[in-house]
Amino acid sequence: MIKQLTRTALLATSLLTAASVGAQDSARVTPMTPDVVDKYEQTLPSADFIRREAMVPMRDGTKLYTAIVMKKGTRNGPILLSRTPYDAHGSTHRVASQRIVDVLEAMDAEFVTDGYIRVYQDIRGLHRSEGQYIMNRPIVGPQNDTGIDESTDAYDTVDWLVKNVPESNGKVGVIGSSYLGFTTLAAEINPHPALKAAVPESPMVDGWMGDDWFHNGAFRVSSLDYAVGQATNKADGGGEFALGSGDDYTRYLEAGSVADFSKMLGIQTYPGVRKFLENPAYTDFWSLQAVDKWLGARPLTVPTMLELGQWDQEDSYGAPAAYRALEPKDTRNDMVTLVIGPWRHSGANHTAYDLGALNFTGDTALEWRTRYVKPFFDHWLRGTPDPHTPPVLTYATGVNHWNESPRWPMGVATPLYLAADGKAAFERPATAGHDDYVSDPARPVPFIPRPINMSDAKQWKPWLVHDQRFVSDRPDVVSWKTDTLDKAVHIMGAPQVDLYAATSGTDSDWVVKLIDVYPNDVPEGAEQGGKPSMAGYELPIGIEIFRGRYVASFAKPRALKSGKVEHYTWALPNVDHVFLPGHRIMVEVQSSLFPLYDRNPQTFVDNIMYAKPGDYRKATQSIWRGGANASAVMLPIAP
Repeated sequence: MIKQLTRTALLATSLLTAASVGAQDSARVTPMTPDVVDKYEQTLPSADFIRREAMVPMRDGTKLYTAIVMKKGTRNGPILLSRTPYDAHGSTHRVASQRIVDVLEAMDAEFVTDGYIRVYQDIRGLHRSEGQYIMNRPIVGPQNDTGIDESTDAYDTVDWLVKNVPESNGKVGVIGSSYLGFTTLAAEINPHPALKAAVPESPMVDGWMGDDWFHNGAFRVSSLDYAVGQATNKADGGGEFALGSGDDYTRYLEAGSVADFSKMLGIQTYPGVRKFLENPAYTDFWSLQAVDKWLGARPLTVPTMLELGQWDQEDSYGAPAAYRALEPKDTRNDMVTLVIGPWRHSGANHTAYDLGALNFTGDTALEWRTRYVKPFFDHWLRGTPDPHTPPVLTYATGVNHWNESPRWPMGVATPLYLAADGKAAFERPATAGHDDYVSDPARPVPFIPRPINMSDAKQWKPWLVHDQRFVSDRPDVVSWKTDTLDKAVHIMGAPQVDLYAATSGTDSDWVVKLIDVYPNDVPEGAEQGGKPSMAGYELPIGIEIFRGRYVASFAKPRALKSGKVEHYTWALPNVDHVFLPGHRIMVEVQSSLFPLYDRNPQTFVDNIMYAKPGDYRKATQSIWRGGANASAVMLPIAP
């Protein structure tokens, strides 16, 4: 019997071997076997994560590409959603690796290692999603009668996720920076019941007032690059300007007006470009797209932590504007938090030990994410004990520590006056006068040292902390400094410009910089980690521009009367900063910041985008001080 079983087993083995050999023979490759395969699956069985892809249907039938990633073994996990124009597939394939912390964004690590389910989705019309892309799609209302917007898409996505991701606990948080900050805020408009918390970071809120496209009416020329890149080939490439290497200062200057530059590039008929060219003023075209107005018109139902970088070079306006809209609805002061960190744009999602020449005490972004963001989401998505998230969290630069505050701003507006002989003082000048300079559109003031490459991240990301001594000797830049401080001056809020100025032209731009001047004989931060000494460093605390034609109305520009003193008021970015003893506070004024902003011709024309070469003329600019025209910067000084 045993021998019979053995023979049977041997026979079966022989048959299997023969079948295997036969299969190999039939699949044997030859020199002419095609080498193309359908797909190589990078995620191996040994990976510590699960990735799924889905085309999630929206209410109009459009399907949006959605990538779902979680650590193996995840159960009852909260969902953390980001809706992006920047390629959801790429956001979940950062590195070819079998570790979840490698394949996802750096800011995701704290969440996915603790059982969160991370979801990225391409917004409609971009990358792998269906539908039509509309940049900063307006909410359903006067400008959108389709019944579809980023709010409805977020609602439909959340609804699908809680019904189709069995590993979830049915609760969703939404997070994202920049454009993703915009989609995060949009998700709070008529939110899905399962949406329990939101962290909009550096959100695009009002593209005319102070985010991305314009700042107080002055146009950011690099907006053209963005609009064309996003609109070309579903943002998958092919929209880059083929301009080669060289100095963008020279290139933009030689091109002429924004319209001339657009025509040179052959993009003047692109819808995204036409939106800029045809709408230079703050009419309903822009004001009805302002997200803070959408938020202000609706109840607050989603706990929200708004974040921005103190030196955000792209969206410094949005988070404070959204905070102003939401905070009055937070009657118990426990649903809305404003966070200001010592970061560049989107710097909160990366390592943040430093910025430019500045060093901080540790990775400030990681501190924020682990000490505040993670507990915030844990509480609202998991029901963990209340972490008592502060109403306001800011990082005091100059002394490098976090401050928790009950409100914002914390400082009291205190005028720092411009006075004679280049002095700035907290006492109102007894005598009146003015300081003059000649602004020449043919020789605009650069915003960083030349040569300038607007696409160079190393130049762009830290430009707002660049040492301002590179322009201090220009005759078209005027400044006023305090005496050396004998005690610290701590500001917490947005300094307000209170400028009295006149021009010999009929239009003008005004740029104001608030600067911390370091002692020239103190080796603060000298030669650490290859960084330059801070001795004598002129650190910008806030830089902002105002286009003069909008002095009376952002919606209805008018010509300035040559020689007439006008009163201009606008805000610098929100900051928490300490001017230390031994330092000086400086205010600087100029009339261009090029090529970041288009040149003002200094001759009034109906549409500045189409200014002609003959419209660009020199003008004498007069900054008034003392008397009835006492120019000042209102510093929000904390007690």
